[in-house]
Amino acid sequence: MIEAIKNLDTELFLAINGSHNSIFDFLMFWASNKLIWIPLYLFFLYLLIKNYKWKTVGIFLSVIVLIVLSDQGSVHLFKNVFLRLRPCHEPQLEGLVHLVHGKCGGQFGFISSHAANTFGLAVFLIQFLGKKYRYFTVLVLLWALIVSYSRIYLGVHYPGDVIFGAAFGSMLGFLVFFLYKKLSSRTK
Repeated sequence: MIEAIKNLDTELFLAINGSHNSIFDFLMFWASNKLIWIPLYLFFLYLLIKNYKWKTVGIFLSVIVLIVLSDQGSVHLFKNVFLRLRPCHEPQLEGLVHLVHGKCGGQFGFISSHAANTFGLAVFLIQFLGKKYRYFTVLVLLWALIVSYSRIYLGVHYPGDVIFGAAFGSMLGFLVFFLYKKLSSRTK
């Protein structure tokens, strides 16, 4: 059963990674770059300040906790435990993986830290901004999906790495929001 799931994951990976072209190579490389999204993060901060004024300080501190938990948790609870090679490091896939600019990343890929971080942030922010802005939920989830998809396209993660990373990050997004609400209700 597990072998069948791994085979399906590999086949899906090869289908996505194998459907490449120079335009998407460029777009996916930049979609995966954390620094390119700084203006978006600043826009999120602006929306939070606009709507929550000084409460944004607590929200921002919660985001820091969330990102540390999702980023470090994805490494220490998953990558360093399961030791699943990234597809670009998998000897059986040598010559089959399309890499953009030769970038592969660390040795292990289960789960995707990019997916965990972006979905964690998206789910957390939806709790604050989803009802205030009509298309916020759809757009922020689309952003997280694009970043996550880029990891498969670029050859550094299997679809399963991304799916479980997104689930882990989403769970943490809800958990940190719940803790924020609990702590902020005690300080009133």
